[in-house]
Amino acid sequence: MKIGLLSFGGPAGQIALMHRILVEEKRWLDEDRFLHALNYCMLLPGPEAQQLATYIGWLLHRIRGGLTAGILFILPGALVILLLSILYAGFQQFALTQAIFFGIKAAVLAIVIEAILRIGRRALKTQFMYLIAAASFLAIFLFDVSFPLIIASAGLLGFLGSRLRPQWLPAGARVAAASDSAGAALPPTRPSLARAIRVSAVCLALWLLPIAGLAAWLGTNHVFVQEGMFYSKMAVVTFGGAYAVLAYMAQQAVDTYGWLEPGEMLDGLGLAETTPGPLIMVVQFVGFLGAYRNPGLLDPFVAGTLGALFTTWVTFVPCFLWIFLGAPYVEALRGNRALAAALSAITAAVVGVILNLAIWFGMHVMFGTVNELAFWGATLSVPELVTLDPGSLFLTIAALLAMLRFRAGMLVTLASCALVGTAWQLVL
Repeated sequence: MKIGLLSFGGPAGQIALMHRILVEEKRWLDEDRFLHALNYCMLLPGPEAQQLATYIGWLLHRIRGGLTAGILFILPGALVILLLSILYAGFQQFALTQAIFFGIKAAVLAIVIEAILRIGRRALKTQFMYLIAAASFLAIFLFDVSFPLIIASAGLLGFLGSRLRPQWLPAGARVAAASDSAGAALPPTRPSLARAIRVSAVCLALWLLPIAGLAAWLGTNHVFVQEGMFYSKMAVVTFGGAYAVLAYMAQQAVDTYGWLEPGEMLDGLGLAETTPGPLIMVVQFVGFLGAYRNPGLLDPFVAGTLGALFTTWVTFVPCFLWIFLGAPYVEALRGNRALAAALSAITAAVVGVILNLAIWFGMHVMFGTVNELAFWGATLSVPELVTLDPGSLFLTIAALLAMLRFRAGMLVTLASCALVGTAWQLVL
């Protein structure tokens, strides 16, 4: 609960805080065991910080520990995002609200660009990794290739590279390293078929039966069912961290389902960046607006609240399944060279996907009109230069300079851009 309340700044900040409290202060596990848990959580789909909390809870106290740690880690952020979503829907049309989010959007765009540079420096160590990143960017930007297919292809390339051309991969992926210095101090873990069947049956029922029941009752076209099916699919394919997932989620939520506008997606990301808990909690904001605007016979705020809660449920229940089912087997796979290579390739592909996210956000933030140009089977988004918003351009450049040149913190940058954006809109 303490980590969930204090963890701002995305997964990197949350993991750093978790390390300080669990390893340095409480000493519940040592450095090697923490890093081992982190490395394997990154192999799984879903938010790695929440899964790391669940994994460590499971490691120390099995199912009860995993449930306690995983739920309390996301609970504060879920409650805050739900409250802010209600306020956003109720006061979105006010000039002050629009002015505040005008500045926040520019700051969020700068944060995404900074994430590209940070992840790129870590992931792109060889020419092969650069080629994977470039190919993933072109695939999603020009040909709208699905995010799951990009991730699967990158993982396959990494796996094949580890067998055929290991020199193309980063050094870390070529060396099978397994540290288990703390393993003797923790309870033994043994994979069990009977246990795997029990865990799968319970978790799959909690995950899929509510969706099936709503589909039978309301029909497959109802917004609750659509959200349940969409976020269930996301829970299976969301490798590479929150920023990579956002590109896929934003395009589907905006272009395919029409739950919200491109600018509103940035508003939601700004809210998630400034509240505690996993960045992926932005799914609750999207789930709220989607149901709020398609309430059926319900009051819009009631529908939005139910949509947000259901979205959170189908997003995080699979995370517990991956940990409780896979952790014993993941422990047994320690030091597997092919898995490390596949993860390296997936991380490289994520850089290209996040670059697509930054360009997509940037065009919709800075330009009033974005057209699509079709050629040779590809589709290129081209903004109309005359619709450029100079205020957005100025704030984005200022936010980038603050973060990259002067090392300003994320919260400081967001708050400053909100203030300057408000003044720009209401005064200038």
